[in-house]
Amino acid sequence: MSSKPRQNEALNPRTTTYEFLGPPGAFFITVGVPVMAYALYFGCSDTSGGCPPSLDIISARIRAAVTSKAWWLGLWDTQAFLMYLAWYTFCVVAWAVLPGDWIEGVQLRTGEKKQYKINAFSTFLLTLGITTGYIIRFGPQSFTFIYHKWVGFMTASLIMSVVQALAVYVASFRKGALLALGGNSGNPIYDFYIGRELNPSIGLFDIKSFNELRPGLILWVLIDISMVCEQAVRRGGLQNVTYSMWLVLAFQGFYVADALYNEPAVFTTMDITTDGFGFMLAVGNFLWVPFVYSLQARYLVFKPVEFGLFPTLVIFAINGLGYYIFRDANGEKNDFRNGRNPKNLQYFTTESGSKLLTSGWWGRSRHPNYFGDLLMAFAWSLPTGFETPVTYFYVIYFAVLLLHRQHRDDEKCEKKYGKDWETYKKLVPYRIIPYVY
Repeated sequence: MSSKPRQNEALNPRTTTYEFLGPPGAFFITVGVPVMAYALYFGCSDTSGGCPPSLDIISARIRAAVTSKAWWLGLWDTQAFLMYLAWYTFCVVAWAVLPGDWIEGVQLRTGEKKQYKINAFSTFLLTLGITTGYIIRFGPQSFTFIYHKWVGFMTASLIMSVVQALAVYVASFRKGALLALGGNSGNPIYDFYIGRELNPSIGLFDIKSFNELRPGLILWVLIDISMVCEQAVRRGGLQNVTYSMWLVLAFQGFYVADALYNEPAVFTTMDITTDGFGFMLAVGNFLWVPFVYSLQARYLVFKPVEFGLFPTLVIFAINGLGYYIFRDANGEKNDFRNGRNPKNLQYFTTESGSKLLTSGWWGRSRHPNYFGDLLMAFAWSLPTGFETPVTYFYVIYFAVLLLHRQHRDDEKCEKKYGKDWETYKKLVPYRIIPYVY
């Protein structure tokens, strides 16, 4: 009888260290992320009086808004909420109905391997086909509703984040649940935020990996398309849409398409292998990614930026370089992890038998894929010009995020490899940007 609790404790040990400054930090981020998402809209929109508005009116506007019942009621839009539920349902049905291979994930602490269905890219293509046909049939004005119901859609996505995070947190207390090593602190605020259960599922439907790729990422592209349509309506047709808007749509659309096409690669990322599914990933997937990452496209609706062919080519080249580094570096890593080494890359073998790349992109820095990501993020903001720093929020935020991830990765590897990690750092001294950092 007494062996079962000990076995469970060994499988799901208590989390003894905190990230994000522990429960106070988790609470601050839980509240702060939605507030920032709304602030980026209300502080940079058609009616904000600037992007951002002048400092002398910001505090007065905030006070007037939060003390107004009409403002709070305006955050809710029943039609937008129902449309968002319909969108999420469509994604679930597409996962179930569309054909796709089943692949194994990494081995879990139980010794088992989860099965994942691969059809995110076909879901994306189906969505684009339906959207394109709808716009051709009814005109670009028919697809501007996302722009006009922006706040309602944000609220719907936030509600989805809270509901799912609460549901999986409560469900994680059932018998036999495999918990995330970092999400079993016993503090409800922290565990709700960071994610208590590693892989919450309903039968074969894995909630975390599904949310990671489908509803938010594909919606991001649909939002960009809606912004193109809104600009087309304002400027007299799709033929008058600016180069800057087309660049943003092309860059971000291709980024999403690439992620969905390479869906199997996500199952070796920290989000899937290490982090639990809680409010952190839920609000990131549902609210932050589609409604904050599309800031540049939304800005270009009411502040169109005109430039010629040469700036277009320069921005295109920066994005292309970033993508090349990102994809080539990830390709080297994935090949090596799967026992292939087509480039004959050099590596360092640790005492535990693990092998760490020390040449190719991974010899230039310990996280070269992050460098490629940052270059692409910069290219996505360049089409908005330099009139406001707000449209460069994504670059700044992403840099902070990647620095945090780099720090987490280094701490994890230091614990795993011990003194071998110090040897490896001497062989590969730069963290993200070769010869700089």
